[in-house]
This record gives sequence, C-alpha cells and structure tokens, in this order.
Amino acid sequence: MQIRTRLTLQFLLIGGIIMIIASAAIYFSTATFRNNDFYNALRIKAQNAAKLMFNAYDIDGHRVLNLEKDYGPGLQNVRIMILDFKDEIVYSSDENNEIKINYNIIEQVRLGKQAEYKQPPFEVSVTLYYNNYDRYVVIAAAVDTDGSLHLKKLKTILIVVWLISLIMFFIVGWFFSGRALKPINDVIKKVENISITSLNLRVPVIHEKDEIGRLAKTFNNMLERLEASFGTQKIFISNASHELRTPLTSINGQLEVLMMKDRSSEEYKESLASILDDIRSLIDLSNRLLLIARTSTQSPVKQEKKIRIDEILWQVQEDTKKHNNNFNISISLDQSLTDSDQMLVDGDESLLKVAVSNLIDNACKYSADNSVEIILRQSGKMIEIVFKDRGIGIPEEDLKKVFDPFYRSSNALTYRGSGIGLQLVNQIIKIHNGEIRLTSEVGVGTEVVVLLPVAG
Repeated sequence: MQIRTRLTLQFLLIGGIIMIIASAAIYFSTATFRNNDFYNALRIKAQNAAKLMFNAYDIDGHRVLNLEKDYGPGLQNVRIMILDFKDEIVYSSDENNEIKINYNIIEQVRLGKQAEYKQPPFEVSVTLYYNNYDRYVVIAAAVDTDGSLHLKKLKTILIVVWLISLIMFFIVGWFFSGRALKPINDVIKKVENISITSLNLRVPVIHEKDEIGRLAKTFNNMLERLEASFGTQKIFISNASHELRTPLTSINGQLEVLMMKDRSSEEYKESLASILDDIRSLIDLSNRLLLIARTSTQSPVKQEKKIRIDEILWQVQEDTKKHNNNFNISISLDQSLTDSDQMLVDGDESLLKVAVSNLIDNACKYSADNSVEIILRQSGKMIEIVFKDRGIGIPEEDLKKVFDPFYRSSNALTYRGSGIGLQLVNQIIKIHNGEIRLTSEVGVGTEVVVLLPVAG
C-alpha cells in the first residue's frame, strides 16, 4: 500500500472517530438536557395541580382536571395521582390505571427525596407536596412525544453529517497527503536519474529546516561521499595498476633477455637476484595494498585488547634491524611517563606494528645517516609518539598531499618506494581513534607526531 493511501485512510479513520465522539457527545448531552427540561416541567405541573387541589377549603378535582387539559409545551397524555399519608389515592386522572404505583419509590420520596423513572411510554415524576394539614405524594406522568421526535431527527442529522464528513475527510486527506508527499516524490524522481556515471548530480533542497530538506541534505552528503569514494577508488586502481605493472614488466623483460641465449652461471645468478628483488617488491606492494583495503573498510571502534605501545616500538626496532643493519633507531621515554598504564592503548597489535614500521622505515630511508629518534611521552589523555629524522625533508607544497594514495614528494622520486606507506599509516591511526601530525623542512628533516588515546 502506498504511503499516500495509508495516510489518507489514517486521516479518514481519525476524522471518523472524532466525528463519532463529537456526535455522541451532542446527542447524549441534548438527550440529557431535554430529559431534565421534561422532568422539570412535569414536576411543576404536579406542584401546580396539588396547589389547586388543596388551596380551597375542600378538595376540588374539577379544577385539577381543567389544569391537566392545559398540558403545556412538550407534555402529552398527562396523568396525575395524589396520595395521602396512608397511601390512599385522593385524586387520580388515570382512569385506565396505566400508571403503576411503586411504593418503594414513594417511601423514598416521603423521606425528602425526588424520584423519576420510566414506565414506557410514560415518563413518571414523584414529588412531595406540603400543606397546613398534611403531606401528600404527587405522581405526574406524561409522554415525551416531542422530545423523542426531536432526538430521532437529531440522530438522523448526525448520521448524515458523519457520512458527509467521511467523504470530505477522504478528499481532504488525499489532497493534503499528496501535497505533503510531493517533495518526497520530487526527490525520488531526481534520485532515479542519478547513477554511477552521474554522481555529480544533487537533490534540490527547498526548505532546509523541515524533514524533507534534511533528508535531501543527508542524501546529498551521501552522494558527495560516494563521489569522493569512487574518485579515490578510480585513482587507486589506476595507480595500483601502474605500480604492479612496473615490477611485472621488469621481471618479464629480464626473463626474456635470459632466454635469448645461454649464459654463465654468474650471469644467471645476477639476473635471478634482480628478478627476486622485483618479486619481493611486488609482494611488499601487494601486502600494502591488502592492508589499505582492510583498514579502509574499518570504522573507528574501541578495541578490546590493551597493548603497551613501548613494547610495539621495541619489537619493531628489533625486526627492522634484522633486515637493515645500517638503520639507527633511538627510542627514549619522557619523564612524564611514570606508570606503565600510561603506555597502554586499545588496538590491533599487528596494524600498529605496520604503522610504526612504516614510519621508522621512511625516517631512516630518507636520512643521510639512516637514523631516527623516537620519543614516547604523555599528552593529557593521549600517548604521544614522536618520530624525528634529519633527512631530505618534504617541500611545503607537498605536505598536504603526502597522505594521498601513491603520492610521492617531488624530491623523493629517486628513492625506492610506492607512495602508499603514509596513507596506510594514516588509516591505521584513524581506526584507532588517533591523530597524526607532520611537520617538515627541506634539507633539515621531518617530524611525525602520532597521538593515540590511553586505554581507559
């Protein structure tokens, strides 16, 4: 069922219920007021009849009979009975004995109460009349013909009005639901025209503060993220293809040269060593690409495992020196660190090792003395790891791009590398709710500061 139809039916249901409640309130309040007016008129008729009956020196039923003929408005077929203190009938105009005397009610009336009850088709009122000699019970009964007719007409009118209101509620509900959903339909039509080849299109935002405007803004923000993601993916695939093609082309060329003629064992060893070096570069690049794919799909989350960051540094230092004996890695702890708990972080140990390894490798590779100084210190609720080198530095115009995939600084092109190390480090630090800062000066060196939240 469409939302418009559902909203219209809900509008119709609510409107119908409200009309039923309003109609019932009108009907029953009118019936109550009419009933009260009728019984008041009946009590007045009973009191007047008793006055005429007993104000003379003797009982005169003819005067009462003449009063009964003047029924007054709303009173039809009036019957009056008067009983003395012995419950004997002093006067009665009920010739056919249609009114049944309820002696329980009479006893309550003698105690000072008034009573009304129904004896179809009559409405009966019982009241007490006092004179100088005795107390009398006056029973007055009449048929509320006008009231019943009035209520029947009112009921018919209310039913007709309710049915007409239902039709109007349906028409108005259909119109307003369509009008309310029009912005959503416009958004749907616009979205239908957006595909992977037209992510630059945006949904128009008419009223920014209402729900539809916020929906359109949210959708536009999503489109911007998708467009940026697809753009990054396109650049990534293009660069990755290029980076993978280079070592594969080199391997292919060297193998073709080797197969052209027989060579000495020394020449074979030399060529195979070069091929093996290209294969290692290819494996390293593939591993980095897989890590980038893994970290790019992770959101910042609080990890369950607590890791000592100083132990990560020592382990990476040891592993790096196994493969690069000429690297000089200096690690020092600041005086602000007085407790081992200050060096605990929540995270993924393998990913943090990759990040630290990349930063150490970059610092040593681009330094003339192949050295890096690492300082570990406290910074509020964060643990701060500083990597300092005295290398070639990064030009100022390249500082904002060093975290882009496959981007390499203009003065680093002669060094071996793929340009994805810093991007990988940045993604790993982000998923650990951390932050990375980089400052550099050409010919002086580079300083990288990594901030990670201390484990709670």
